[in-house]
Amino acid sequence: MVADHRQHHLAIIRDGVASLAYPIQWAVQAPVQAWATMRESFATKTRVEAENVKLAADNLVLRLRLLRFESLEEENRRLRALRASSARVVQRSLVAEIVRVDLDPFRQRVLVNKGTRAGVFRGQAVIDANGIYGQVTRVGPYSAEIILISDPEHAIPVQVNRTGTRSIALGTGRSGLLSLPYLPQNTDVIVGDLLVSSGLGGVYPPGYPVGKVTAVTRDSGQPLLAVEAEPHAGLDRDPEVLLIWFDNEVQEPPDETEATTTATTAAEPAKQPAPAPAPAPAPAPAPAAPSWTMPGSDGGTTS
Repeated sequence: MVADHRQHHLAIIRDGVASLAYPIQWAVQAPVQAWATMRESFATKTRVEAENVKLAADNLVLRLRLLRFESLEEENRRLRALRASSARVVQRSLVAEIVRVDLDPFRQRVLVNKGTRAGVFRGQAVIDANGIYGQVTRVGPYSAEIILISDPEHAIPVQVNRTGTRSIALGTGRSGLLSLPYLPQNTDVIVGDLLVSSGLGGVYPPGYPVGKVTAVTRDSGQPLLAVEAEPHAGLDRDPEVLLIWFDNEVQEPPDETEATTTATTAAEPAKQPAPAPAPAPAPAPAPAAPSWTMPGSDGGTTS
């Protein structure tokens, strides 16, 4: 050992023995290292799976929030469009939410969540961001029923925006179709013409879009045209509508008798009132009867 310590004669032997023993050491330690590696791998996989589940849940929450934000953004856009569409003529407007749709195929009506408590009245005009929607037919304290312009019982005075020709647009019972059955054969109307409200009747404000002409049928054997139009308003899509107030007062001409009287009065010069007669003088008081005495037969006096 002393010689080996000083001369290092056994170093070569030790290196050889170590080289021979290394495979044995590796074989002994391999299962332990494999188990540790496997356990770490499983732990890592479990951790990654847990993180994936958490990230998936967080992603779902964020997507739901994003959808909500998109919904709010779309609602904000619709409300801004509603406000912008009522800028002309309308004096006041009120947003109402549609809470029920009539399921009868022959009735195009909806129920909104505003009523007389909010100032809603029967016959009030209703629009959306694209044009005329309908009018209020029944109203309660907290809700109101609206008849759509596509209802078979509804009619609205319209005019062709390009030519100014006036007519009546009738509902057909289909949300995407209006009919104009009262136009003569020589009427200047073509596919694509814009129909706007004429304001006649005082129910709807003038100049608001009603629909677009989609078909014009000319039959020489018929006195009238067959014209169809598509409503501009989203009758089957809108979640909100706009109740509007506008100045629909019509100045009636004066009555003929009243007009004649007014004209005659204006033509005649103004007359000065006659002076009042002077009061009559008061009558003079009657003179008092004189008093005298005369001798009486009995010696007394008589007055």
